Amino acid sequence: MKKGVDLDKIVGDFRRGKTSATGRLISIMENGGPDAEKVLEKILPDIKGVYRIGFTGPPGAGKSTLIYNLASHFRNEDEKLGIIVVDPSSPFSGGALLGDRVRMQNLSSDPGIFVRSLASRGTLGGISNCTDEAVDIFDAAGKDVVLIETVGVGQSELAIAEKTHTVVVILVPESGDGIQAMKAGLMEIGDIFVMNKADHQDAEMAARELEATLRMKDIGEGEWEPMVIMTSGLRGDGIDEFKEAIDLHRKYLKESGLMKKKRKEMLYSRVKSALIDRLDRRIRESPGIMEL
Repeated sequence: MKKGVDLDKIVGDFRRGKTSATGRLISIMENGGPDAEKVLEKILPDIKGVYRIGFTGPPGAGKSTLIYNLASHFRNEDEKLGIIVVDPSSPFSGGALLGDRVRMQNLSSDPGIFVRSLASRGTLGGISNCTDEAVDIFDAAGKDVVLIETVGVGQSELAIAEKTHTVVVILVPESGDGIQAMKAGLMEIGDIFVMNKADHQDAEMAARELEATLRMKDIGEGEWEPMVIMTSGLRGDGIDEFKEAIDLHRKYLKESGLMKKKRKEMLYSRVKSALIDRLDRRIRESPGIMEL
């Protein structure tokens, strides 16, 4: 007979700061079911509302590389990080990362950083169904900031705006990503736009076109005006300016009261999604439907 999961022991280890326990709790949340609900109940008192940054943009734009470079800047300020990377396939044991994300494994040697890969499992929006729960666990573990990298699937990336305080849209000049961003609606959700691969010959022109497009947006008095930053992830150029832009937006959110408002909106979106999912399951599992 298979032995059940000892949640009390795992949560106890988690509260004592054991990294393995953090990983196990996220795995339980990914699997869903009664144990997942019990985990949320146990860690709920420790959830404070961690600052969330979402990174989106087309595949190959260099999201992982920029996050890798940005992580050291947060750590220099002694902020503890949780990093969620959403992959279009099942995650490997221990949160192993795919493709160019393998280099982020190096961050795991820092006790102040926890990197976790989540499977999108076909979920639209470039994120995982378990994203909110993983953020909750990082929050309860005492992380100060959670960075979330989406799959990078184009028009369905907009869901990240409902789960983060700051949305970073990363583009590259050579593939006309500025135009694609406009089509995808990313222009509407982005708080900070990064034109990566600044060493490309068309980078400055692409950044200027992006700035011109953003100036066409109807921005009210006192509202945040999206910023455009040029970076080179491989060379590490522009990362200081990138971090400064994030700090400015974080400060704006706090001083304007939008931080609290966004947290309420996240909670509303989360409850709404949970109700829809539960209703969907009840309909699919109802005897009348099963007999059809």
